Amino acid sequence: MFGRSALVNQLKEQSQWDVIIVGGGATGLGIALDSTTRGYKTLLLEQVDFAKGTSSRSTKLVHGGVRYLAQGNIDLVKEALYERGLMLKNASHLVRNQSFIIPNYKWWDAFLYTVGLKIYDFLAGKLSFGTSLRISKNETASRLKTIKQENLKGGVVYHDGQFDDSRLAVNIAQTAIEQGATVLNHFKVEKLLKNEAGIVNGVVAKDAETNTVYSLNAKVVINATGVFSDDILQMDDALAKNSIRPSQGVHLVLDKSFLPGNDAIMIPKTDDGRVLFLVPWHNRVVVGTTDTLLDSHSLEPTALDKEIEFILETANRYLIKQVTKNDVLSIFAGLRPLAAPKDKSEKTKEISRSHKIIVSKSGLITITGGKWTTYRRMAQDTLNKAIELGKLPASKCKTKNLLIHGADGSTDTSQHLYIYGSDTKGIRQLIDESPELGEKIHPRLEFIKAEVVWAIRNEMARTVEDVLARRVRVLFLDAEAAIEISPMIATMLAKELHKDNEWKQGQISNFIEIASRYVIKN
Repeated sequence: MFGRSALVNQLKEQSQWDVIIVGGGATGLGIALDSTTRGYKTLLLEQVDFAKGTSSRSTKLVHGGVRYLAQGNIDLVKEALYERGLMLKNASHLVRNQSFIIPNYKWWDAFLYTVGLKIYDFLAGKLSFGTSLRISKNETASRLKTIKQENLKGGVVYHDGQFDDSRLAVNIAQTAIEQGATVLNHFKVEKLLKNEAGIVNGVVAKDAETNTVYSLNAKVVINATGVFSDDILQMDDALAKNSIRPSQGVHLVLDKSFLPGNDAIMIPKTDDGRVLFLVPWHNRVVVGTTDTLLDSHSLEPTALDKEIEFILETANRYLIKQVTKNDVLSIFAGLRPLAAPKDKSEKTKEISRSHKIIVSKSGLITITGGKWTTYRRMAQDTLNKAIELGKLPASKCKTKNLLIHGADGSTDTSQHLYIYGSDTKGIRQLIDESPELGEKIHPRLEFIKAEVVWAIRNEMARTVEDVLARRVRVLFLDAEAAIEISPMIATMLAKELHKDNEWKQGQISNFIEIASRYVIKN
């Protein structure tokens, strides 16, 4: 079902699509799933790999946005909290309830955060993840073993969601295919097609693996390319002004010993006015994020020295176990596709995080902004807009209660394979058939060879980077280990995909070049 050649063949068999989506991040994949379940013939094309950009580089939170509440953006928070609840129900294997503690060093803060978080609880309604409450200094210190206790007054506990972003993206892609969509990675849209009236009615796209070029027709083309939205808008109109101002967020990944318990930490006030999170993730700790406005975008953004210093300095103000650059296992940078502000001096934290739908004169629909938590709602709004414009026949959204591939209702997270949900038995079956697949891929890591084979056969992984960055999350958890095992992963890929030695060597060198950006240079 998830074989690439069978999906590519569908391009030859289908002469007219209802919906073509450009971009395979959270937003595009959500639209593909919504579109196909409404009964539309749906095609999604992603230039590199699902969630290659922003959607694999998040803070790993499914959240309403506590700080948007502080800004008075009640509607955005309410919408996100509702969607958070649906994500927990529909992707139970990947989304889980996470407790957060805000350490308080002033009595007034304890009162302020307790009141604010009671409003957060109230807005979540029936889909609440748990009640917030104040805890004593002793309990805060006992739950957060590495927190500084000098002047500590206590803490406030609240609940939000935590997840694995790119694995959810892959599972949404699988769900869309199961529901009848054609979803392809490593397929780059090079041009928009237009009819005599100048209305967009398709795309020209190139298969990066074979260099075959396809002309594909559709009733509606949706641009869901995040920080690359302007590239597509400028294909449509060379004079189109930039609608996106990318903002970079950087995260450091540390050993679990820096936050040994089950609770995450939320630091509500940093020097740049943002919040900083320390979140348990895959038995490591993700610390971030920053917010740096950039003038350009790229597929592989690089963390700036000042961003790394900011995170280390802020974390070290709160932790007794001091973090140095040598402790960083991996560093990753992502770009947020913020709507470009009219006033250049506007601070990123004040630019709206709500999504925005732009309809060009040509009929091209572009969706920008938003965040992972609201991906389903963004998809719903985008397709409703296409219906409203008369581009598609009316059909209601069906994704509210639709289970995502892998969801099995299980909440057991004791084994690292839990993230596969109902696919876990398929991975165990691979090991039964070939016991060597039960071997670890690296002595420092919990991941096994069967996961790599599963990613290639069932999760559309085509490159070493696809496997180690977004299926088996080694690059994000231990960049040095990822570099060390890249030759072995390339050998496994070459065998599964019937590639030659030249291809294999190219894969290794490409991956090492990318992975070197995830290692802090001292």
